[in-house]
Amino acid sequence: MHALSSLFVLGTCAVQTALGRPEAAIRAKREGAILKRSVDSFIETQTPIAWSKLLCNIGPDGCAASGAAPGAVIASPSKSEPDYWYTWTRDASLVLTGLVDSFAHNYSESLQTTIQNFVVSQAKLQGVSNPSGGLSDGTGLAEPKFMVDLSQFTGDWGRPQRDGPPLRAIALIRYAKWLIANGYKDTANDVAWPVIKNDLAYTAQYWNETGFDLWEEVPGSSFFTIGASHRALVEGAALAAQLGTECGACLTTAPHVLCFQQSFWKSSEGYVVSNINGGESRSGKDANSVLTSIHNFDPAAGCDSNTFQPCSEKALSNHKVYVDSFRSEYGINSGIPQGKAVAVGRYSEDVYFEGNPWYLANFAAAEQLYDAIYVWKQDGSITVTEVSLPFFKDLVPSITAGSYDTSSPTHQTILDAVSAYADGFIEVAAQYAGEGGSLAEQYDRNSGSPLSAADLTWSYAAFLSAADRRAGIVPVTGWSAEDANTLPETCERVQVAGTYAQATETAFPPGQTPNPSAAPAPAPFPSACADAARVYVTFDGRVETQWGQSVKVVGNVPELGGWDAEKAVPLSASGYTGENPLWSITVPIAAGTAVEYKFVRVGADGAAEWESDPNRGFTVEAEEQAASGCSAQKVEGSWR
Repeated sequence: MHALSSLFVLGTCAVQTALGRPEAAIRAKREGAILKRSVDSFIETQTPIAWSKLLCNIGPDGCAASGAAPGAVIASPSKSEPDYWYTWTRDASLVLTGLVDSFAHNYSESLQTTIQNFVVSQAKLQGVSNPSGGLSDGTGLAEPKFMVDLSQFTGDWGRPQRDGPPLRAIALIRYAKWLIANGYKDTANDVAWPVIKNDLAYTAQYWNETGFDLWEEVPGSSFFTIGASHRALVEGAALAAQLGTECGACLTTAPHVLCFQQSFWKSSEGYVVSNINGGESRSGKDANSVLTSIHNFDPAAGCDSNTFQPCSEKALSNHKVYVDSFRSEYGINSGIPQGKAVAVGRYSEDVYFEGNPWYLANFAAAEQLYDAIYVWKQDGSITVTEVSLPFFKDLVPSITAGSYDTSSPTHQTILDAVSAYADGFIEVAAQYAGEGGSLAEQYDRNSGSPLSAADLTWSYAAFLSAADRRAGIVPVTGWSAEDANTLPETCERVQVAGTYAQATETAFPPGQTPNPSAAPAPAPFPSACADAARVYVTFDGRVETQWGQSVKVVGNVPELGGWDAEKAVPLSASGYTGENPLWSITVPIAAGTAVEYKFVRVGADGAAEWESDPNRGFTVEAEEQAASGCSAQKVEGSWR
């Protein structure tokens, strides 16, 4: 754990240049300095509180986590109104990613134990059968929450939630990369990789299936889930290369996940519609999009819009639209002018606890701006486009589209203004923090009093992350490799059937302390599959079905179940329409194999109906490898 200190210095004459009037410049400078000192003080006081409260919520030794299994991250100690005495895969993974980031900057033996306990707990959870399914076909990995002792939760809930597996993969990849960088590649391969591999397989297979949104309320396609899925697949491919293996499914699907992510952008209004194919009753202006931006932040990616980097024109435009949607929504925002920070929540139509600001939303709004500042300083240049211009004009009214480097006074003017704006979001959260620095889930829209679950673990993690970014402490990621983030010419619904296995090695060797001198040379990012022995074959079946029915492909090879319908590969209906009843899945099969297969329609009761003879057949042939994936072959047919 480390003390945090601000690295930002407010400008002087640059403010006057932007605002025009000397007295306005002097007033802005004075107000900014006061705000900075206030936020400095809050962060200094709040940081040890947040660390203590967060660690209290992790089993088995956390002071508020009595009865929780080792490594289980409880959402909140609150057991009634609301009951958050569970471990959510999403929340826990986001919290652990932050812990690994801090651990990587400042080694702590106790924190390492917490991280390793988490890895082991997730290995166990992957094998726990639950209402979402089991491990054999991966469906159980999307179960949103479990009891704190890691047993299944059987109550009604919004299932499945497809962001859990990729977020968990990202958290574990981060620790695996630390192990490799310090000479413990075998541990990363033996203990962490089997868990990560299951989550990557799930992500590659189910990324394009609908599921419940980030807030567990509406089914559809979630921007946050798609963003996390793309990142996990890219990081997974890179980690596999470091471990001397490969994740062909990652390479095959990642470009198409990124391609689909672009469809959430509403160019006519300059913001991300956070949920599509569901949730149409909402505008889509949602903290979901801001959280996507900060959790996909890669300092090496610059202001890339495809991956929605925090300083990208789209992310900045979206930030403004999202924040503005709350300016007249909450009573506590009354009288706060445009260009000043306000209390923000999940989305303006929210009715949970009557709809209120969330602490983590304020911290996320600040963090995105701190991320942007970091990149602008690193690059020595800030580009204002027609898309991002409305965001900048709120803060620097006289600004015009263009590029501003360090030789321009406007460069410092922007940094000062955005820094003060970001600090404003922290100050709002600080103003309404609970007694003793406690951070609940929400605070009242009119009075500012803390509401809902007390001591929300995610609230503390969000504060610590924002404070780090403000101090210029950023994650060591490098995940956004150019080859992986180039959009394909055509978006396709490529989903690769996965194989899943229970992780069995769950003991970490002792004494794995920092040893960077033992780090192996980094492996280059794989631009294509090295294993030419396997070809990724896409099966397209046009099969009309009714609600509750599904379709599988079964054949003579092990990859297709060896003619056993119980082991057949399920197809995805993500491309199904009334005019084109398409079911599809991609399966890696050994090159040169003579394959016979049939489609099987499965009823809601599990009864299998095979299509009529004769068997379909083809020979797998290794074709030219695509730059962003693996060898591909397609076979198709209509039900008969």
